[in-house]
Amino acid sequence: MISKLPKVARYEMCAEPFHCDFTHKLQMGHLGNNMLNAADFHSTEREFGMRYLNTLNKTWVLSRLCIEMDVMPEQYSDFIIETWVESAMRYFTKRNFRVEDKKTGKSLGFGRSIWALIDLSSRQPTDILSVNNGDIMKWIEEEKECPIDNPGRVKVSTDARLVRNIQTCYSDVDINGHINSVKYIEHILDVFPLDFYKAYSLKRFDIAYVAESYYGDTLNFYLDEKSDEEKVVRITKRSENEEKEVEIVRCDMKFQKK
Repeated sequence: MISKLPKVARYEMCAEPFHCDFTHKLQMGHLGNNMLNAADFHSTEREFGMRYLNTLNKTWVLSRLCIEMDVMPEQYSDFIIETWVESAMRYFTKRNFRVEDKKTGKSLGFGRSIWALIDLSSRQPTDILSVNNGDIMKWIEEEKECPIDNPGRVKVSTDARLVRNIQTCYSDVDINGHINSVKYIEHILDVFPLDFYKAYSLKRFDIAYVAESYYGDTLNFYLDEKSDEEKVVRITKRSENEEKEVEIVRCDMKFQKK
């Protein structure tokens, strides 16, 4: 019975070896993918996920995601992702995550996300509370702690310089027909050389999705180096018939020296 499901769901994951980097720890992009899968499992089981929404010509799109980790899961280790809905408003809902080491039960890190419900035809936000008479409200968990800061405003200075550009291709496109949210994370992290990751580890990743991009768009990556420990990347797109660049993503990253 759906009514007997808990508000907070727990899903077991594994740090598969080919999802880990040279440090033998899970890559941030794959952790983000695990979180988004957990969000889909949670919402689908409670009948406000994409499977149901697609029958209404609607879907969820990710607006903000921040992940803050004390320790990344080690290669081959099993870990748990907890997820729950913190709040829901007319056009946005907030969902949180906790990453737990399965063996010890200790918290490895947390995540916060903001989602919008859009109409698949117009690609415009639609009223979340109009779906099933606001049924999502009964799944809100306000008491469970998520101790990391909320996503902040990502500021990019005029000193940001163009460091990379790519053309989007088949493997970048997700089930909603636009560029996959996690693919942006992977492309952003590829801005930095391997030697940088030998000296620094990623502590917090805070990404804002401003607009959509699609197959065949050219993505331009602008790097603003605030310090050795803080980097900001701005992504713009240029479609085949567009003369001007359009901003689509802003991302702030906090690193710590090893």
